Amino acid sequence: MHRDSYLPLPQARMGDAHCQVADASRAERVSADTPAIEVMTDLRRVAAATIRPDTPLIEANQAMILRGVRSLFVLDADGTLLGVITATDLFGEAPIRLANQRGGVAADLTVRDVMTPLDRVEAVSLDDVLKSEVGHVAATLKRSGRQHLLVVQRAPDGSTLIRGLFSASQVARQLGVAMPTGLIASTFAEIEAALAA
Repeated sequence: MHRDSYLPLPQARMGDAHCQVADASRAERVSADTPAIEVMTDLRRVAAATIRPDTPLIEANQAMILRGVRSLFVLDADGTLLGVITATDLFGEAPIRLANQRGGVAADLTVRDVMTPLDRVEAVSLDDVLKSEVGHVAATLKRSGRQHLLVVQRAPDGSTLIRGLFSASQVARQLGVAMPTGLIASTFAEIEAALAA
């Protein structure tokens, strides 16, 4: 259809209508047998949260807060994925231990120092995701012991494309589970209880 042939949509004044704003926390609930794709963050639709490897950890924390995320993709100047950094990486024991080994303080560390490098990042194939259910995702997250799971797809040129992301907190939210504060194990226990219900 030619651009000039599009007609505007009908509009109406709101008037006295009783309105509410949609609440993302009330997103459609899922269950163990819901297709896994329903809980995947699709990076074709949501911009990936990224950061450079030489960014100080304090700035990485601020970037997560501003974006409302708990993980960031670490990209070099050419946009090549180097690894992933999570809130657990920022606030776990690793920064303190590394700073002590170097004779400095954690504030001196950068993203590169504590990120999980790409060669240690595990991912699942989009083809497998399309054939799986939320229960499979929860089991995979639990087995890995991590809060996030990458989804990859083979690009037409043969390269690997990070297509999506599963987050334990997102899965829990869509299951209607109140997120416990603290340990990953607590999160998975809550998710398992919701899946068993």
